[in-house]
Amino acid sequence: MKKLKKIKQNSFLLLGILLFLSCKKVKTDDVTSRVDALPYYNEASFTPKWIDVKSDELKTFHKIPDFSLTNQYGKNITQKTFENKIYVTDFFFTTCPGICPMMTKNMTLVQEAFKDDTNVLMLSHSVTPSIDSVLQLKKYAIEKGVGKNWHLVTGDKKEIYDLGRKFYFVEEDLGEPKGIDDFLHTENFVLIDTNKHIRGIYNGLNKNSVAQLIADIKTLKEE
Repeated sequence: MKKLKKIKQNSFLLLGILLFLSCKKVKTDDVTSRVDALPYYNEASFTPKWIDVKSDELKTFHKIPDFSLTNQYGKNITQKTFENKIYVTDFFFTTCPGICPMMTKNMTLVQEAFKDDTNVLMLSHSVTPSIDSVLQLKKYAIEKGVGKNWHLVTGDKKEIYDLGRKFYFVEEDLGEPKGIDDFLHTENFVLIDTNKHIRGIYNGLNKNSVAQLIADIKTLKEE
């Protein structure tokens, strides 16, 4: 009887170990890219365009234009900074009491996933550049654990708002034109490839969406 009881105990122990290993595997490998190749996007509705990476169509396809902004270290940031790099971009402000802290927290997940990869960068634009000076951005960066591959930028307000609305398409108010006095506030993360094309949009408040972003970056790296 004692022998049978011991066999049962060992069986339960083995089952527990197998379940633990199974759960561990799901936790690390459960998110994969939805497709073998990511689509392209060229307008605010984010309708996917499936284009071969070698297609001549991409020569005239929508790209993020050049810009000139300043990061938390006082360094000039342009498209040259992101040459041959994949990057994730968003729009925030350091005094935001609402969605921005959660977005920043979730962007750190992207930072952590690619902390040793200098070919993946992050770019966060301040939508209150008159408040978010270089000093303020640096203070925020230290508080939030922003690393060297993540640029928090300030600069000309019109340039930042035009980038967000006309080129990254981060706002969802389709068909409603907005001006410089209309506040730009969005939870979206946008994925940009090495050729400055938009390859994905993600909810920066949702960890599952951010996990998908991380998986899609890995897919993009294989392109």
